[in-house]
Amino acid sequence: MNSDSDLQIAGDILEVPHLLQTPREHPATVAEFVGLARSIAADRSQWEHLVRYDATSRWYHRLRTGPGYEVWLLSWVPGQGSGPHDHGRSSGVLTVLDGTLTERTERGARALRAGAQRVFAPGYVHEVVNDALEPAVTLHVYYPGLTEMPMHTAQHCEARGVPGIVTA
Repeated sequence: MNSDSDLQIAGDILEVPHLLQTPREHPATVAEFVGLARSIAADRSQWEHLVRYDATSRWYHRLRTGPGYEVWLLSWVPGQGSGPHDHGRSSGVLTVLDGTLTERTERGARALRAGAQRVFAPGYVHEVVNDALEPAVTLHVYYPGLTEMPMHTAQHCEARGVPGIVTA
């Protein structure tokens, strides 16, 4: 059973760096995917020169692929957002490289600042928005590679029995 109390008892594994393994060339576990994202984030020379900002839509670039996974780089100018969505059958790791974003779920909203990471399983519904005055850059690792990103409306969420996204 997953609950808030489970996390309170176990703590956040992402906050215990000695439990994370050094990433292998091709990760296979959640901890290794988190380690891959952290190693890319720490080496700005791998991604900083690629970043572009687009005022009309979020910019994205596939940075790397491996057996069954892919790594994406995204930029967000102020006001841009993803809309409520999930990632189909893919699990993922979202890492904020620069700036601050707001993640909204049925549990509420949280600020994600540079260095923040979120790990999610298939079916995890969220919305990510740049509510700040500065651009943001994120890194996304998907396993398996992202093949769909179903969008959700309040009506769609209710019809599927998924609590609606908090939008305030």
